[in-house]
Amino acid sequence: MADPTPLPIDAHAHVFARSLALAPGRRYAPATDALLEDYLGHLDAHGLHGGVLIQPSFLGTDNSYLLDAIRRAPNRLRGVAVVDEHVSPADLERLAHGGIAGIRLNLIGQPLPMLDQGGWPRLLACLRALDWHVEVHVEAARLSDIVGPLRAAQCRVMVDHFGRPDPALGETDPGFQWLLEAARDDGVWVKLSGAYRNWSEPIGPAARQAARLLVEHAGPDRLVWGSDWPHTQHPGVTYAQTYQALADWIGDIDLRLRILAANPSRCFTF
Repeated sequence: MADPTPLPIDAHAHVFARSLALAPGRRYAPATDALLEDYLGHLDAHGLHGGVLIQPSFLGTDNSYLLDAIRRAPNRLRGVAVVDEHVSPADLERLAHGGIAGIRLNLIGQPLPMLDQGGWPRLLACLRALDWHVEVHVEAARLSDIVGPLRAAQCRVMVDHFGRPDPALGETDPGFQWLLEAARDDGVWVKLSGAYRNWSEPIGPAARQAARLLVEHAGPDRLVWGSDWPHTQHPGVTYAQTYQALADWIGDIDLRLRILAANPSRCFTF
């Protein structure tokens, strides 16, 4: 029997409530709630089957709210957790059973981890055994310093938000140029998401050119799209705008469907 047709997936969103305990040392606190029922409503309104929920940085390593959200809609949701480097293999197995498909390193404004020290070697070995990916959110200028070591450790990597090029440099950012070459590696994936974090016009020539270059270098099979809902720290952005942006970046309908459905279904095991 043929495999069923992959269903469209939003590969990057967050759910949380302001009443939750926030992690010490966080960069910011959320101004509004982002509730699961509201997120599922956005998926339904745009004809999307499911989504990948990313643990917000301000909740630290307490993934309980994320896991509860997945538990409430297990056929529609997967998750990416944040864990301590010393997390036990048993705890990682429990996360896997709860619908988690990877871990996130949100390194914006943070020091890079020393992956050959402490609990990191064992953690990376566990991630390989689980076939999880490591999602990296970091400024483009530092991508090579974290993606390179992760690939040397044979971990699959997902680079967030176009690789976060410097807004003043755009596609000419040396870090983004490095990502274009790194994306030829079949272990490196990139999310077409959060363009408004990089450019003042997410639907415009700069983001369109960046997407074109990523398609050219990464190929069509290791790019995914994410809404980045609820667009933290960017209150003027709407879900509809982020969904419309994908059509602006990727004009070819067949390619857009691969980015929207086949690729995330494979990466996140829907």
